[in-house]
Amino acid sequence: MRISTRSAVDPFIVMDVMQAATDAEAAGRHIIHMEVGQPGTGAPREATQALARAMEEGALGYTVALGLRALRERIARMYGDWYNVDLDPARVVITPGSSGGFILAFTALFDTGDRVGIGAPGYPSYRQILRALDLVPVDLPTAAQNRYQPVPGDFDGQDLTGLLVASPANPTGTMLDREAMRGLVDRCAARSMSFISDEIYHGIEYDKKAVTALEVTDECYVINSFSKYFSMTGWRVGWMVVPENHVRVVERIAQNIFICAPHASQVAALAALECDGELQANMDVYRANRALMLTGLAEAGFTDIAPPDGAFYVYADVSAFTDDSRAFAAEILERAGVAVTPGLDFDPARGHATLRFSYARSTADIEEGLGRLKTFMAAR
Repeated sequence: MRISTRSAVDPFIVMDVMQAATDAEAAGRHIIHMEVGQPGTGAPREATQALARAMEEGALGYTVALGLRALRERIARMYGDWYNVDLDPARVVITPGSSGGFILAFTALFDTGDRVGIGAPGYPSYRQILRALDLVPVDLPTAAQNRYQPVPGDFDGQDLTGLLVASPANPTGTMLDREAMRGLVDRCAARSMSFISDEIYHGIEYDKKAVTALEVTDECYVINSFSKYFSMTGWRVGWMVVPENHVRVVERIAQNIFICAPHASQVAALAALECDGELQANMDVYRANRALMLTGLAEAGFTDIAPPDGAFYVYADVSAFTDDSRAFAAEILERAGVAVTPGLDFDPARGHATLRFSYARSTADIEEGLGRLKTFMAAR
């Protein structure tokens, strides 16, 4: 059978690195994982206990496409608690992870051939999902002086239908402040461009709180997930907030593509929203790991890095050591037993000279990994 042209998306390189690391572990090696943005902790205890109770009480079937009412109401209340935003729960849509949110958003907002701006470096699946939907991703090379975040000047003169931003960003961990967020929102509004804000790393911040686009405008799509701060990657449950007049549009698409997000995951997610103590304990680990990484990477020779305001990544310029980040990452895995991600995943034009290091795992793993990196770089 023929294969569609829209299926010709690039591989997700970090998953290839993860596979290589898994193969090495199967061969008996001990690998330190700094490649995948996955918390080393599991779902909060009360989340799993709530699901166990729900399973005893009855079958977990379909929910309505927009998600459990109680979960939507609790998420709306969280926006009041976290950002002082008064959010109508009717605007909250529960999704099968943030990935499901991107599919719904891109389908609702854009037509075949539309051009959508994304900051580079940026999460690689933005680009590939857009391509699979016959849309055109337009990389907007960001600058260090702008904290590797898009600014209005980056897309002046570009023929764009929409802009997607992420704060805190993957792979850099940098954030947009309120003024920068407002500047992007206002420029998009002036040009009748749709604005999408990826906020899946909210909650994982260090020196200041991340700004949600909803503090600036209601005319946006906000996408979030329980995967990162709530430590529920494998549960595949997220949410998005859309303008009031878009709810029914998104609902119809969700009914047909997904039916609903997993009922079991929604039950667990509702309970996870009440687990601040456990989640803040996870944040204590991230803070310790971040401090170790900033010191340890510099000692290993990785001194040119993006300032990580949030998330759990350090993005480093390694042009002093290589012009082939993929080969360099393979060498680090082979010789040091540390899995890291080549920057080519995040920036096809400039990623040959960058690496991403994740510090989402245990502090013991981070300490061991940094020690291995120092030894490797000293011997190189």
